[in-house]
Amino acid sequence: MTNNLAQTNGADTLGRAKAYLRRFFGYREFRPAQEPVVKSLLDGQDTVAIMPTGAGKSICFQIPALLASGVAIVFSPLISLMKDQVDALSGQGVPAAFINSTLSPKEVANVLADAEEGRVRLLYVAPERIDDPWFAEAVSRMDVALVAVDEAHCLSQWGHDFRPSYRAIAPFIASLSRRPTVGAFTATATPEVRDDIIRLLGLRAPVIHVSGFDRPNLFFDVRRGEDKDKFLLRYVTARPDESGIVYAATRKQTDAVYALLKKRGVSVGRYHAGLPDEERRQMQEDFLYDRLTVMVATNAFGMGIDKSNVRYVIHYNMPKNVEAYYQEAGRAGRDGEPGQCVLLYAPGDVQTQRFLIERSIEDEARRTYENERLQRMVDYCHTPGCLRRFILEYFGEDAPESCENCSTCTAETETVDLTVDAQKVFSCVYRMRQHFGMALVAQVLTGSGSQRVKKFGFEKLSTFGLFKDRSQKEVNLLIQRLVATGYLTVEGEHSTLRLLPPSFPVLKSEAKVLLTLPKEPERAPIEATDALFDALKQERLRLAKEENVPAFVVFSDATLRDMCRLLPRSLDEMAEVKGVGEQKLRRYGETFLAVIRETADKT
Repeated sequence: MTNNLAQTNGADTLGRAKAYLRRFFGYREFRPAQEPVVKSLLDGQDTVAIMPTGAGKSICFQIPALLASGVAIVFSPLISLMKDQVDALSGQGVPAAFINSTLSPKEVANVLADAEEGRVRLLYVAPERIDDPWFAEAVSRMDVALVAVDEAHCLSQWGHDFRPSYRAIAPFIASLSRRPTVGAFTATATPEVRDDIIRLLGLRAPVIHVSGFDRPNLFFDVRRGEDKDKFLLRYVTARPDESGIVYAATRKQTDAVYALLKKRGVSVGRYHAGLPDEERRQMQEDFLYDRLTVMVATNAFGMGIDKSNVRYVIHYNMPKNVEAYYQEAGRAGRDGEPGQCVLLYAPGDVQTQRFLIERSIEDEARRTYENERLQRMVDYCHTPGCLRRFILEYFGEDAPESCENCSTCTAETETVDLTVDAQKVFSCVYRMRQHFGMALVAQVLTGSGSQRVKKFGFEKLSTFGLFKDRSQKEVNLLIQRLVATGYLTVEGEHSTLRLLPPSFPVLKSEAKVLLTLPKEPERAPIEATDALFDALKQERLRLAKEENVPAFVVFSDATLRDMCRLLPRSLDEMAEVKGVGEQKLRRYGETFLAVIRETADKT
């Protein structure tokens, strides 16, 4: 039977759609990406629309819903999201309502009665309501013309925000007496997730619209080795009138960053699942209404937050995958004006995300998949190439070599011949039988005397100590770049390093490894004047007297010299200094970091 949305089709249907667009939303024309989506829905065709944040995907199902002969049911994942959309639609004169757990039974009954009698054209519903018998009974009496599934990536267990409740949508559609047109909408979906959406919704010969993932108004920036707190304070306080979001990986980190900014007088809120519902609601509202300038949050905040004037998104910690990063970063610049997306990377972020994956996922195949996606996120943080190109290619889209709007493309660069260094790494991985991870490979190459190196007898390898003049941090960065550029891969739950085909001609000296890298900013050679070295020695002497031990027991001169060379600005970086073990890092790390910061600021 022909569905009742297709019956709206006719020669003047698109003209009527544009008239509704102007009448209710105030626009004369659809955006180029919107019109084909609207047309395929008006033609009664199942549709998948993958449109970047800020592209106006909601209008693509709202206009067909207004033109349909019956009601449109919109499945939405968040209470706050559906409330915001219904409030906005009601303010524009569109007959819309929602059903979720915030309504009383009487209010729900009134909404359903209005929908049955045609007084509501767009009915927003949380997918959890499908299992309620009273909902199914009420819908059976409605003329359902369209089912729109917003944030459709939630269907796929391979997506970045899987929600089991979404799996009930397909059986619900099948239970209707007349099958409606079905539209699925999302901002981020890999080809694999896209196929999952089509299969799990049971879409019939769907028209697929991918409008392009590029957000040319956004500037992408990755910072490695920054003192995160110092950078954040400098960045945020320089923009007192701009709205921004700061994402952290955990509730504890969110609270700490919130306290840091609040102490400095920043107009800041916080949002995570550990806060009382009322506090979260108030914080979100204050941010939306510009009563707060900055929101510090976990990934619990943001899906569907329709705040167009967010000028920057800072990731204090690296997120778990590229999909999550791009969706969160994409909350900047929704109005089309310039936005900044800054990711502050530290090696500890990787361990945090691995821990969260291990703790939250029981299925081994799923866990392996999530670890592989995490590695692609790490690759993004280390790619020597264009950041925008990396993201677009991840989503299966072609991109030019350079975008001229990311930290890689706008930095001063130099082409570096890393062939000899790469050969050393590849040879070491090969001699370790491709059975071990990056940390142990770096330890072997730097000549570490760690227990693990001795346990496997790797101190006897010809590659042992080939980089003895470098820190493990430097060697890790080199390996990460070789992974990011396709010479090595990281596989499995234990992040094992393996050689890829392009590495073999390099090993045989038949090919070179030439990478275009940003020039490292020059740090003042403090050690040349001995100012820092002297300050570190004075601090070492103070501690030695306090503990009644010889000075070298605290740290050797070689360790202090390595601090001068590396200039660590965080505990993660201090851990890379030769002679700084776990115990000394805990006892002395912050003390010596304070000396380095103070001395560096004076010079």
